[in-house]
Amino acid sequence: MNIVLWIVAGVLAAAFLFAGSFKLAQGKKVEEKGMRWASLFSDAGVRAIGAAEVLGGLGLILPAATGIATWLTLAAAAGLVILAVGAIIAHSKVKDPAQASLPIGVLGLLAALVFVGRLVIEPFGA
Repeated sequence: MNIVLWIVAGVLAAAFLFAGSFKLAQGKKVEEKGMRWASLFSDAGVRAIGAAEVLGGLGLILPAATGIATWLTLAAAAGLVILAVGAIIAHSKVKDPAQASLPIGVLGLLAALVFVGRLVIEPFGA
């Protein structure tokens, strides 16, 4: 199970690092690229979401890889679950198609798997 959790965390980290970097760099301009949810937020708000995604992505891997403050991996996973729930709410407010929420929901569920997996099933140092 440890290998599965590492793989899931790695895929999640890559997805959130990519998405977060894009939002962090582009800010409100992501709306021009078809991301209608950005209309609900200011430029700083979109960049803050991007920063949270980047930090969450890093938090899934770095603490566990270094063995330093591994509880941060749990915090990152929980934070990414919260971000995914918020993203689904934002997408529904602007009436984005259901297809937009499906990948976000899957990422949220995978983040929840990492959280539960590292908390109960295969904690670090066990």
